[in-house]
Amino acid sequence: MRIHDILASTDHRPWPLPSGPWRYYQEWNRALFLHWQADYELLRPLVPVALQIDCYAGTPWVSLVAFDMQNIRPRGIPAFPPISDFHEINIRTYVRHKDRTGVYFLSIEGGKRVSCLIAKTLSGLPYRYADMQRDVNRLNSKNASFEDRFAADYLTGPTPAYKSALDKWLTERYALFQDHQYALDRYEIHHIEWPVYHLELRSLQVDYPRFRNLLKGSPDLTHYSSGVQVLAWSKLNALK
Repeated sequence: MRIHDILASTDHRPWPLPSGPWRYYQEWNRALFLHWQADYELLRPLVPVALQIDCYAGTPWVSLVAFDMQNIRPRGIPAFPPISDFHEINIRTYVRHKDRTGVYFLSIEGGKRVSCLIAKTLSGLPYRYADMQRDVNRLNSKNASFEDRFAADYLTGPTPAYKSALDKWLTERYALFQDHQYALDRYEIHHIEWPVYHLELRSLQVDYPRFRNLLKGSPDLTHYSSGVQVLAWSKLNALK
């Protein structure tokens, strides 16, 4: 899809496009969404005090999202696949700050060391490396430093699925909040609405010791998406 067409598709957004030019292009492809209902008291200490926990029908959620990051590049500069293409896994929860809803990363991992270093330097997001392998219907990730492990064997549906209000609440998020030592930054993004498909998990291992009480048992809800093209703007200090 052309960037002009992406920018013209805005009916699904909860607020208008950011002012000013977008700064980064990227693609989030072959995305697995695994969602768990969360205990507020367990989740609250993991999220900056400046952010409210966003809830659906009174319940917080935590999601593990695994996908192929592809063609990430600054505006006006071509992508360089040895760096711009890598597997990513993030664990996120849903937050609110003033008039914006968004996500907050509890963990964010990339499958290439150099890509993690560059992404962390340019974006300020706390990327760390994990050893990841992926083929058509399998994804494995291991982070020896944190003893984190993710492994999934799955099948996906052939046609797009109906999206409930909860499905949209979990997937259609157009801001990311990230705390740093002296700031809370907001990152605004835009893409078309996620196309989602049914996801069947034939086997699943999710073992993140720090989040063991949040990612317990089988996910309460799952999605698969072929992906979206994403435009991102420069980060803003959310506390101003």
